[in-house]
Amino acid sequence: MGSMMQDRLVRSCAVAATAIVLMFGAVSPVQARAPEGDFADLAERLLPAVVNISTTQTVQNRGITPEGMPQFPPGSPFEDFFKEFFERQQRGEGGNRPPRQVSSLGSGFIVDARGYVVTNNHVIADADQVRVILHDNTELEAKIIGRDPEVDIAVLKVEPKDRKLTAVNWTDSDKIRVGQWTLAIGNPFGLGGTVTAGIVSARGRDINAGRYDDFIQTDASINKGNSGGPLFDKEGNVIGINTAIFSQSGGSIGIGFAVPANLARPVVQQLIEFGRTKRGWLGVQIQSVTDEMVEALGLQQARGALVAKVVPGGPAQKAGIDSGDVVVSFDGKAIASTNALTRSVAETPVGKTVNVEIMRKGKKQTVKATLGELEAAMASAKTENSQKADAARPRAGRNETELADLGVRIAPLTKELRQKHDIKDDVKGVVITDVENDGPAAKRDVRVGDVIIEMAQSEIRNTDDAVEMLKALKDAKRKVALLQIQRAGEPRFVPVPLKS
Repeated sequence: MGSMMQDRLVRSCAVAATAIVLMFGAVSPVQARAPEGDFADLAERLLPAVVNISTTQTVQNRGITPEGMPQFPPGSPFEDFFKEFFERQQRGEGGNRPPRQVSSLGSGFIVDARGYVVTNNHVIADADQVRVILHDNTELEAKIIGRDPEVDIAVLKVEPKDRKLTAVNWTDSDKIRVGQWTLAIGNPFGLGGTVTAGIVSARGRDINAGRYDDFIQTDASINKGNSGGPLFDKEGNVIGINTAIFSQSGGSIGIGFAVPANLARPVVQQLIEFGRTKRGWLGVQIQSVTDEMVEALGLQQARGALVAKVVPGGPAQKAGIDSGDVVVSFDGKAIASTNALTRSVAETPVGKTVNVEIMRKGKKQTVKATLGELEAAMASAKTENSQKADAARPRAGRNETELADLGVRIAPLTKELRQKHDIKDDVKGVVITDVENDGPAAKRDVRVGDVIIEMAQSEIRNTDDAVEMLKALKDAKRKVALLQIQRAGEPRFVPVPLKS
């Protein structure tokens, strides 16, 4: 999570079962007027489907920590006394208390009358025991069917026995509009059966929680303990799962976030069916298209997902997608950003053949790709070499060539330079041996040891290729040279402005 958001974004997570927190001085959200009366009938119908999630977890008592030990002047008799006491605590002496059980509460909702319950993964994470408390206070033991930390979703199963459970339905969250009414039901601060109302205040929020961020933002009051509870539309269908709040005080200020139904529903279905997720996989590494790349890529605007790397043998390579292509549409959906492509691929069933529209050197093409399974691909992938610290900057040598317009020096990939910068034998191109301080390349984080493998989407085999391509760009009055570099085995496109 980004540093700017770290102290403000909190999971609306489980709270101690015995604690009731009173929030003083928090900013109250603006109360909107209810449409045509109130929500009483709707709430009465939905409340039986919303449950409380009670978890217990064993916590070890570890005695006094170094941070908690009093500080005394060097040589003080108290210093030796407390040091000895602390060391005994660390060895387990001195009457350490036994492990204790900690209880906490969250929210959930029934999606299948057979007993399947949805909640957030962080609500039941590390729990030794999970219980589901129904609206009538009936407690049922729950079994964890599956969990997905990526989207923060978990599915539980309870045995209803002789009782009939009330389940709710999902709806198409892509059709929700900013300004429409929402209803949140959950267990804030352990106060079960709490109903709050508000509107959809924004869509498509990226709060840096993960690669599938696409949150619905609502001003319906959501607090700690609401995690895993449903966000309903005014017809009583689930449009999202309440997951996080934006707050400086820890209480609701009218900005809450819910995982949209269209992202959550296939995950829930997979967890019920397989006990794990089976996401679609295209087999590409992508990056954002910036304004500086538009001209070089032959685009009209900075939209789409730029393919930086194609996994050998993956679905994209088999479909004919290549490095440097820009994906602008996937399975009929326009792709505006890398996040949009990531989510669209993940939501698509494994084995489905889809149309992928790409822009290649200014021309649009459509290819067909049959998706693989992300989890299977990750399990079989070999461990990549970890990135290493940049080697010390070498001195200029007789084989170096200066590219003054970029502010770098380059050299052929000799055996010595490959060993020095840990460059594999199958990598082709020229290696950067020096970067001018405050030069164009330095400002784009180009580093010594990076390998230039393409310039302006043309292969660079040697230093002469680089010099000729740079001259051609200058003659064409281009302002930016689009480099494809490789660093620690990972390719990436970098737009570098040319010196005037």
